Amino acid sequence: MGDAKEAATPQQNSKAQYLALLRHNIALIQRSVAHVEQRYMARVLRSLPYVRRQLKENASVLALVVKEALQDKNVEAVRDALLQLLPAPYAEEGTDKAEPMDEDASASAATVSAEAVPEMVAYLRLLVVVYTLDQRKDVPVATQLCKLALDQVLAQNRRSLDLLGGKLVFYLGRCYELSTGGLAALRDTLLGIQRTASLRHDSETNATVINLLLRLYIVDGNLYDQADKLVARAPFPRAHASNPQVARYDYYVGRIRAVQLNYSDAHAHLQQAIRRAPQQGLLAPKSSGKEAAPDSDQNRLLAAGFLQTAYKFLIIVELLMGDLPERAVFRIAMLRRALAAYLPIVQAVRVGDLSLFQSTLQKHQELFQHDKTYSLILRLRHNVIKTGIRRISLAYSRISLADITRKLHLESEEDAEYVIAKAIRDGVIDARVEHDSATMVSNEAVDIYATNEPQAQLQQRINFCIQLHNDSVKAMRYSLDSHRAELASATAARERERELANEIADGELEESDEDWP
Repeated sequence: MGDAKEAATPQQNSKAQYLALLRHNIALIQRSVAHVEQRYMARVLRSLPYVRRQLKENASVLALVVKEALQDKNVEAVRDALLQLLPAPYAEEGTDKAEPMDEDASASAATVSAEAVPEMVAYLRLLVVVYTLDQRKDVPVATQLCKLALDQVLAQNRRSLDLLGGKLVFYLGRCYELSTGGLAALRDTLLGIQRTASLRHDSETNATVINLLLRLYIVDGNLYDQADKLVARAPFPRAHASNPQVARYDYYVGRIRAVQLNYSDAHAHLQQAIRRAPQQGLLAPKSSGKEAAPDSDQNRLLAAGFLQTAYKFLIIVELLMGDLPERAVFRIAMLRRALAAYLPIVQAVRVGDLSLFQSTLQKHQELFQHDKTYSLILRLRHNVIKTGIRRISLAYSRISLADITRKLHLESEEDAEYVIAKAIRDGVIDARVEHDSATMVSNEAVDIYATNEPQAQLQQRINFCIQLHNDSVKAMRYSLDSHRAELASATAARERERELANEIADGELEESDEDWP
């Protein structure tokens, strides 16, 4: 019996701590409404990932909090509806073992003020939506509950509900993604919410809706033109939106710019998205004798999917820009498996191996199409060919077009001639094509010192040194410290006047008055 009691103690302690956390969040919500401070509500929502992970095992604790917090007569129907979706309330025992986080957390949830009832209802509905959504079998129920909660939040038009409204919009989109209709069925609703949030200056809801619309256009429908128009006409509240929403927005804009051949802007946006994402998973775990806590492992993999997807597009964009990504990226534990198919692509572009590029493209075609990077990788074929031609021109002074066709695995000599002509025009190689013999002749490297180029470079450096000397002489002629002498003399004059005034006030000049007639 004693062993059974000891085995049940950790579970009771975890439930008591979870109950203390939920009561603490309720106290923060009341404080946010009473002091009109959004930062308390932000603290509550920052704990949502942990609350969600523990919610499946502690659903009875949530039922107890719902029963305690919603005791107002006006919300009895809401309380009964939420309790029907949850198991029996937890029978609180040994609450003295759970240490409250502050003095507000120790207060009973039954003392919810009437002013904070809308916020309390929205928060508890959000938790029940998350719990129901994680069950996966109750997605329609979660969708209806989330729509009801969001409609009431938008109808009340309270600034204290803005952050909760943004979360509800996010989970409403998640509910539609898990259903058969997808986000396309939510398009008109999202556009209406975006217009309302923009007029009310609700930054969080506006940012969340814009990201959902971009996801609808880019991921679900490949409608890049409409996504570009949305970015151009719907300003994103970057200064007031939360960090995750800004990261998602930069990621979507980076994908749009990559498709539009604007690789420099795409690279900048994708880098910003990666920098704003949680970096725990990218850092190597510290080697220590202690075993890592489960929560730390979950936090390390929190944004794994986002970082993997963002790095896939960043690598392709860097290759299209003519750069090579760092090899250390492929060695990160969290990215190694996801980027395994992209490493041969990078190697093929680096060495100009068209056969490796084609074989990798055929082998992982389904993966690239699933990642939405297939169309961008197809553009790399020209980069691979240019690199191969550059290596051939450096290795051979004269080579036939047939050998180039065989080495680059091209279809015909005409294609090889076209590719070589374009490389010569772009300045990739210094060569010429002899049509009679069907060969490419690389021009010999000219001795640079036999031309006027060294003299021109030397003259340019001499002119720079002369200009630097002239500027230095001008700076010495008009010294920057010349004004300090005037300031010193003015300061001395003010000190002398102050001394004379003090002497007159002390009567030290009375003897000199006798000399006056």
